[in-house]
Amino acid sequence: MQSTRPPAVAGTFYPGEAEALSHDVRTMLAEAGKAAVSPKALIVPHAGYVYSGPIAASAYALLGNVAPQIRRVVLLGPTHRVALYGLALPEGDAFSTPLGEVPLDVEAMQRLAQLPQVSINAKAHAEEHSLEVQLPFLQAVLHDFRLLPLAVGMAAATEVAEVLEMVWGGDETLIVISSDLSHYLPYDTAKRIDGATSQAILNMQPDITHKHACGATPINGLLLAAQRHHLTPHLLDLRSSGDTAGSKDGVVGYAAFAFEEERPRP
Repeated sequence: MQSTRPPAVAGTFYPGEAEALSHDVRTMLAEAGKAAVSPKALIVPHAGYVYSGPIAASAYALLGNVAPQIRRVVLLGPTHRVALYGLALPEGDAFSTPLGEVPLDVEAMQRLAQLPQVSINAKAHAEEHSLEVQLPFLQAVLHDFRLLPLAVGMAAATEVAEVLEMVWGGDETLIVISSDLSHYLPYDTAKRIDGATSQAILNMQPDITHKHACGATPINGLLLAAQRHHLTPHLLDLRSSGDTAGSKDGVVGYAAFAFEEERPRP
């Protein structure tokens, strides 16, 4: 018997009707600049689309050329509602959005569940938005893929890196880390701090704190794995809610990064 996680934030973080959602996502993708990057991994924000959607779109727009080869997306994001040690897999076989169902990579989930830092915790996923808001973008740009979603709680960066290493795969696997940057700082302060955080990511320094990024733990884990695999990071967009749809009094920072594998020279 199949079990599907229903959308929890459709109609709040993003449109709840399929036609409106598809229109908004495709508009943001069309308006995004397209850097000459073929990503193995992405870092993208996870606020409501009116705030961070265009920044996320700058990353997902890069997938057009590589979409036919991607068959699995490993998606990690921080937990906001449930206290959690380690990383949590969901129960069930699929996640759904107004755009349809996304099947889960159940076989890979079973392998990851053998790691001591990985548990199965349906509650950690039930109301979590950091993973869900990425799905409509993935559904819009990829053709046929399975999802491997992990909610990340209190864990070491090395534990996250070990998980990523187990499912790293080849060109068929895309890794997506969901994270916002600083929260509720004055606009100019946030711009300065988020700029420093972005530079640390570009320098591949796995010491980001939760004060500077809510998804610091999965980011740091990715940076460790990216060092091992010799990925090159690219900053695609860096803005805040003060630049998109909010007040400049207390803003949330957003950035999008793409990590590209070094290709052998001909």
